[in-house]
Amino acid sequence: MPKPVSAFPAIFAVVLFSACSTNNVTNNESLRSYFDSAGVKGTFGLYDNGQGHFTIYNLARFRDTAYTPGATFDIFQSLLAIQRGVVKDEKAVLDSVSLTQAFQSDSAINDVVFRQLAVRIGKDSLKKWVDSIHYGNRDLTGAPDSAFWKDGHLKITADEQMGLVKKLYFDQLPFFKHTQASVRGMFNKEENTNYRLTYKTGKVQVAPDRTLGWMVGWEEENKHAYFFVVNMESANPQLDVPAVGLQLVKKILRPMGFFDGKK
Repeated sequence: MPKPVSAFPAIFAVVLFSACSTNNVTNNESLRSYFDSAGVKGTFGLYDNGQGHFTIYNLARFRDTAYTPGATFDIFQSLLAIQRGVVKDEKAVLDSVSLTQAFQSDSAINDVVFRQLAVRIGKDSLKKWVDSIHYGNRDLTGAPDSAFWKDGHLKITADEQMGLVKKLYFDQLPFFKHTQASVRGMFNKEENTNYRLTYKTGKVQVAPDRTLGWMVGWEEENKHAYFFVVNMESANPQLDVPAVGLQLVKKILRPMGFFDGKK
């Protein structure tokens, strides 16, 4: 039976709660100040793939609490749609925009396109693949055109989100390599000669006074990848998730020496 997609090695929980430490996890509660200054609460995780080291803020929220994926579910849906030939590739046009444009958008067009895509994929296929890779809690209650990835039944932890993007980066998901490459290419990017920041965001209005946001992705310098997840929430329904997510990622990573091409 396939194991859940998780960023942590299988022994992590044992190491974490045992008397001895392997020093591969830094639980950095000082990072709360960045969330406070942004007016949100949440969790942050960074995985240095080369060193096998995690830096986590709010470990309990990161590892143990699951949240609605919102538009980060686009990652899974896009993989499945391209894999099964529902769409040819990331350039396929749905509702007058390309799959990539819808994937990168945080406007209503994202919702329209991915509802359509869910219908075309079909509930049975969605369920089969969600079960096969153990995506979150695997609860697909709701019709495909109801955007069930936003209604609160389907949930995923920040740890599992990190595991998903890490496996996507290394072509380790059970999809063709060209499918995974296509979806990686759809992520938003910010890059220069020093670094490349690649990310996907998602926003869910889970209650009138509670907005949930995600930013998942990786930062690359000198051919090394560092995977990150931001999970945040706010009482502000107008929360600009991409802007706040980028603000948090940059303010957290810059003091660690990122973005100068020296990592």
